[in-house]
Amino acid sequence: MTLRKRAAIVCGFLAALFLFATCKKPTSSFLAIVHVTVIDLTGALPAPDQTVLIEKEKIVSLGPSQSISIPSGAKVVDGTGKFLMPGLADMHVHVTGAGEPDGSRKFMLPLLVANGITTVRDMGGYLESLVPLQKEIEEGKLLGPRIVFAGPYLDGDPPAFQPAAIVANRDDAEAAVLWLKRRGVDFIKVQSNLSRDAYFAIADAAKQQNIPFVGHVPDRVTAWEAADAGQKSIEHLTGVLRACSSDEPGLMREQFRPPPVHDTPENSFSRSYFWRERLLLTYSEENAKKIIAKFAEKHTWQTPTLILLKGASDAAFLKVPAQEPRLKYIPASEQRLWDEYHRANTEHAMPKEPVLRSVILEKSEEMVGAMQKGGVRILAGTDSPAYFVFPGSGLHEELALLVKAGLTPMEALQSATRNAAEFLERLDSQGTVAAGKNADLVLLDANPLDDIRNTQKIRAVILRGKLLGRSSLDSLLANCEKFARAN
Repeated sequence: MTLRKRAAIVCGFLAALFLFATCKKPTSSFLAIVHVTVIDLTGALPAPDQTVLIEKEKIVSLGPSQSISIPSGAKVVDGTGKFLMPGLADMHVHVTGAGEPDGSRKFMLPLLVANGITTVRDMGGYLESLVPLQKEIEEGKLLGPRIVFAGPYLDGDPPAFQPAAIVANRDDAEAAVLWLKRRGVDFIKVQSNLSRDAYFAIADAAKQQNIPFVGHVPDRVTAWEAADAGQKSIEHLTGVLRACSSDEPGLMREQFRPPPVHDTPENSFSRSYFWRERLLLTYSEENAKKIIAKFAEKHTWQTPTLILLKGASDAAFLKVPAQEPRLKYIPASEQRLWDEYHRANTEHAMPKEPVLRSVILEKSEEMVGAMQKGGVRILAGTDSPAYFVFPGSGLHEELALLVKAGLTPMEALQSATRNAAEFLERLDSQGTVAAGKNADLVLLDANPLDDIRNTQKIRAVILRGKLLGRSSLDSLLANCEKFARAN
């Protein structure tokens, strides 16, 4: 072998060795956001010129920028003029409500992340989809928010929605609660068609199994009884306005009076209209104060989903406008469901239905403001992807509605951050910006305490310590649009 050949072999070997060493060299696992104003949502004032240092999935330190040492090789993000707050939690969604298997992965989850939502409470869905989704997200195989879930609803026969497990008696209740707990659900979700006996049996079984139960106040149960039974959260204000009536027993009797043998859709809508009109006419300020005091005493949380009530109000007379820009993210299959909902709510409606629904929304907003002032804990939720509720962006609309109802911007933001973490018993790891907590954060271009609508001005999302800048978020949205066009 010639000297030249030997030299070439040695040089090739050294080059390969260098390339191997370069590839194996560990990169920094640190991310630093510098010179940013931190809104930690503990209730403290915003802290300007802060540096937040993240290692892998955790916040390791934060403080005045001049006092934080940034490790060599860290990725640095200049937060000058920007605002950092905890990632948002949508405390009422249905991740599998947009169809499986692709609906969740290519529609719901990307829209949630792109809108700064890093935690969701799934309020009814298919375990066959939710369990693997949660696992893939936790293992880093799928980009998505942290998910807690109930699985199937517990409801009467016939159930209001699917998936559902029918509970008719105490044996059913005990079996269903035990089965769901063994499947790994985080809580039990009760629905509207449960009988009284079944509901209270579920409450007893949940207490015995040490698992929270949440959901609707069933039609045959009062909100007073739900609070006394230990229901941890009430969704959509179900039963709340009825509890404010000076004649709740009379309203309940009318509600369950059997319809005529030869009923018609027109008559059914008419009865519903006059029942809700009576609900408003019998509203009692005294009873409203009493039920608020009951909720505060029993620590009964409320997830008002005002955006859902607003959608129901608008749906009485308004289709989702064709020019609504967010429609491009909604698959055609989902839009058909929305159109059917609109048709069903308008085809036989009374002429004054829009006015009645608007008044109910206003009264509901009034109650939410009064509950906040009365010490009742509020959670922000949307019921996405229900009619006219756009996944992800709907939560920002809900925050604005909570402010309209009387919450301060700080209180509204806490309903989707600190309150959510406290409710989920995760305040040690999320809900505020602090050292040792999960690096689930949102970087904003404007201060949401000045105007709650500034939560929509998202510059970046940090999810499990991974930085998703504006271009990455726009790519998520573009992929959602592409999926919607094909489905």
